[in-house]
Amino acid sequence: MMGLELLTALAVGGAIYGVIEMLWRGHTHWSMILTGGVCFAFMYLVAVQPNLARPIRYVWCAVLVTAVEFVSGGVFNRLLGWHIWDYSHMRLNLYGQVCLRYSLYWFLLSVPGCALARLIRSSFFLSG
Repeated sequence: MMGLELLTALAVGGAIYGVIEMLWRGHTHWSMILTGGVCFAFMYLVAVQPNLARPIRYVWCAVLVTAVEFVSGGVFNRLLGWHIWDYSHMRLNLYGQVCLRYSLYWFLLSVPGCALARLIRSSFFLSG
């Protein structure tokens, strides 16, 4: 059942990430929908851990999302040269692919993200 749960998290996360990007930047790119899905799948895996305190969950989620964004940026922006985003003008950035400000935003978004992940998880238990 976990495969279907992760696939659901991937789809939900990609859709939500795309909407967030449209609202925040006014546009998105298909690679960001994929990246958002992967981020939410990782967030899902963290959120459903029963023995992890909430603040620790949020920290882990922010770290994992930042890591996925860094790797995605390395591939899409630097390797492929697509220039989808560039944080080089922001303080405390790493190669223009991630920055502390957005990592903090991911920490804050982890609160509703983990709640959504747990809601998805409970729906699988109710339907199964």
